[in-house]
Amino acid sequence: MLDSRTIEIVKSTVPLLESANTALTEHFYKRMFRDNPELKDVFNLSHQASGRQPAALFSAVLAYAKNIDNPAVLSSAVERIAQKHTGFSIQPAQYDIVGHHLLETIKELAPDAATPEVIDAWAQAYGALAGIFIGREEQIYQQSEEKAGGWRGHRAFVVKEKQVESEQITSFLLAPADGKAVLDFLPGQYLNLHLDSPKLAYKETRQYSLCQAANGQNYRIAVKREPNGVASNFMHDEVQVGDTLQVLPPAGDFFMEVSTDTPVVLISGGVGQTPMRAMLDQLIKHEHKADIHWLHACENGAQHAFKDHMQGLRQANANLTTHVWYRTPGEQDQPAEQYHAEGLMDLNQLKERIAPANAHYYFCGPLPFMAMVKETLSGWGIGDDRLHYEVFGPHQTL
Repeated sequence: MLDSRTIEIVKSTVPLLESANTALTEHFYKRMFRDNPELKDVFNLSHQASGRQPAALFSAVLAYAKNIDNPAVLSSAVERIAQKHTGFSIQPAQYDIVGHHLLETIKELAPDAATPEVIDAWAQAYGALAGIFIGREEQIYQQSEEKAGGWRGHRAFVVKEKQVESEQITSFLLAPADGKAVLDFLPGQYLNLHLDSPKLAYKETRQYSLCQAANGQNYRIAVKREPNGVASNFMHDEVQVGDTLQVLPPAGDFFMEVSTDTPVVLISGGVGQTPMRAMLDQLIKHEHKADIHWLHACENGAQHAFKDHMQGLRQANANLTTHVWYRTPGEQDQPAEQYHAEGLMDLNQLKERIAPANAHYYFCGPLPFMAMVKETLSGWGIGDDRLHYEVFGPHQTL
């Protein structure tokens, strides 16, 4: 428990943090990777290069400083980050490294303001926060280990299938090398892959959404090839059927839990359909009674993954309706068969159909796409308690 003086000092540094902005976290990461290069095997360096990770960390540090007297308001952010950390197998000793470089960064960027009292206050504040994360992450590790089919740390999985789903997306079916059962998961969660190969400059850990319902035997993920994606290109070009990958237990704070009489609307853009697919698979597997709406937008038929499978599901399930937008249909794309509208997704076209009073909405895709979805649904008067979304990579609030 932090004393009132410590809380007062940390809150007094908020203007300093705001003036530094992401220069603070950019300096922190440069310093840490310089002195602890082994952490390059832990952190996603692509997110470092894009600036998304420094921005996400700065937002978290600032939010903690502002709310240090009421940390309960940060509980959802703590849970999201803790889930992410377990995918990287973060251990307590690594928090000591991060804390050291955070304090040294404050000293180096603000030498006049970084008095011993300020540094001591931030050391106590960081220690309290680290303790929260360490405790929650240990709970997650234990839960993953103790449940049926569960494990802790890395486990060897064999690639049983590699299926091209579109010109950008390939799916992989992974089964445990030991032939034993696997841990169930909630639809919407992701699987953590630890990639280690001489063809990679560093070890890479990536999180890919599970795209079929839990079955206790195997996992299916779908990977989009990113133009400069180190891990995604490795998965597409190098990983083949029969190869062994190191896998960590499923995790994630984004998942679907609804009663069978709750209408569900699944909204996706591009590869954002992958967690939606696990949700749809779960609903159909458990014979969901209420209406299910599948809304998807992509570039064209060549980039429309799983389209044949979706057509089969729609024909076999009377309570499932689909609506697909192609931004720029190709010459071979068939309207009404493959897609229903041209251009960008426009939810207002379907408002009367997809806005029952008790529906829950799950959406995923590029950030501008999700911002549009949230703005539209909120504009219809739908409360945040019925809006659920996932941001791939470092989290951002819409």
